Amino acid sequence: MNVEHTKQMRRALKKFPKQVQDIFYKQVGYLANDIRHPSLRAKKYDETADVWQARVTKNVRFYFRVKGDTYLLLNIRKHSD
Repeated sequence: MNVEHTKQMRRALKKFPKQVQDIFYKQVGYLANDIRHPSLRAKKYDETADVWQARVTKNVRFYFRVKGDTYLLLNIRKHSD
């Protein structure tokens, strides 16, 4: 699968420390190979908007859409348990 970033995603990612950014890119690599990778814990976040959520760290999630053979990365933000 291909991966694309929105401008919103790039802006939001820059606000996170380098360590979180590095983990994010590792997770995106897992996503590109297998959406069911256990560390992603990917799930439908918003059924009506067709938005998915996946885990970066315990308290950071990223959001994406599946468009054909492309994952469109929408946003990244802190997640409260």
